[in-house]
Amino acid sequence: MAKSVRQAIEDHAPWKPPKFEDADAAAVKALAQGNASIHQQKRAFAWIVECAANTYDLSYRPGVDGDRETAFAEGRRFVGLQLVKMVNLKIGARPNNSEEG
Repeated sequence: MAKSVRQAIEDHAPWKPPKFEDADAAAVKALAQGNASIHQQKRAFAWIVECAANTYDLSYRPGVDGDRETAFAEGRRFVGLQLVKMVNLKIGARPNNSEEG
């Protein structure tokens, strides 16, 4: 049975914890402890960027609480965008200024 639009929107609320598998949790835990394998590092980073930060998701949320939910989604997305930016950054190609975004 198909979900209603309202249910789909509720299921996608930005403040709800992202879904994860045991392997995702193990990868993030190993990353935090500093002993993640290459595969776990990649899995943890992908989960953080794609699921926890929802980087590639549209931030806009409609409805009565849309403004707050959009702002919340943008906050999550901002974290993911900063991580992706650092991954793609050419080290040494910019002035050494830690205050720049």
